[in-house]
Amino acid sequence: MQRVTIATLAAQLGVSKASVSYALNGQPGVSEQTRERVVALANELGWHPSSSARALSRQRADAIGMVLRRDPTLLGTEPYYMRLLEGVESALSEAGQSLLLRMVGTAPGRDAAVYERWAAERRVDGVIVLDRTAKDPRPAQLTRLGMPFVLHGVLPADESGVERIENQHRDAELLIGHLAELGHRRIAHLTGPMHLTHEVDRTWAIERESTARGMSTVFAEADYTFDTAHARTAELLAAAERPTAIVCSNDVMALAALRALDEAGLAGEVALLSWDDSMLCQFASPTISALDRFPDRQGRRSAQMLLELLDGREFSSAEPSPSELHVRESSRRAQ
Repeated sequence: MQRVTIATLAAQLGVSKASVSYALNGQPGVSEQTRERVVALANELGWHPSSSARALSRQRADAIGMVLRRDPTLLGTEPYYMRLLEGVESALSEAGQSLLLRMVGTAPGRDAAVYERWAAERRVDGVIVLDRTAKDPRPAQLTRLGMPFVLHGVLPADESGVERIENQHRDAELLIGHLAELGHRRIAHLTGPMHLTHEVDRTWAIERESTARGMSTVFAEADYTFDTAHARTAELLAAAERPTAIVCSNDVMALAALRALDEAGLAGEVALLSWDDSMLCQFASPTISALDRFPDRQGRRSAQMLLELLDGREFSSAEPSPSELHVRESSRRAQ
């Protein structure tokens, strides 16, 4: 089937290609009657605009970028990112935009090289930045490149100009409050890499909530992988005063902690919570209590914020959905 073009429409209607272009793009220069005829025929023949031509005319790539500084093999086991990308894609699809995704691993500097190339080639109109770190060089780099960006998990500044971070405190309150109700007093928090600012925020929030309730907390750093989390949990369980409850920073680590608890014969004695919910938690045995932080909504919100920034609009989608704690079998009472 021959592709329908502006020339096709112009020939069938007996008008100029310029008139067809004006009509389809809502520009002046044609009568309302001609505009209606052009639009009706375009709909009848299934005409769609050329994305490359449209991007060229608007001097836009009609694409946004995301660079994930994670091991690509980890994405196959960590459901959070699949749900996050689902939300990003839903917002972009509605806006007729595309997503350019790169996974560069954990080696330093690889993401910086991608941003430099994208800027030089004008491949994307803006980027969503994930996994912010202390003294993160990416905001300065992107500003230098003139590339608009949104920091995922960081809300637009309020009237005072101060950045607002997603509410880790409320999430910690849900988790620690739940454990306090179950009678726990010795808590272990199995964190992700502590160079990530959201992990620093979580540990601070966990310690604050625990201290306020007279609970003691120990922290063990892992890297979101099953093997490392399993090893750290085994170390925690071998301590002279082992914790009566463990909070894990993601679902994969919670599954690893559950394996370690089972191997130590403690799966029925030590409570286990995950900061991220997924099917891993829902179908584990026993099932694992977890926070649903709605990563699909998080991704959708970040994409919408970037699109609003690119269009020069005020942010209308900044407030995050509050997390919900799903209580399951791993919510053991303190022994």
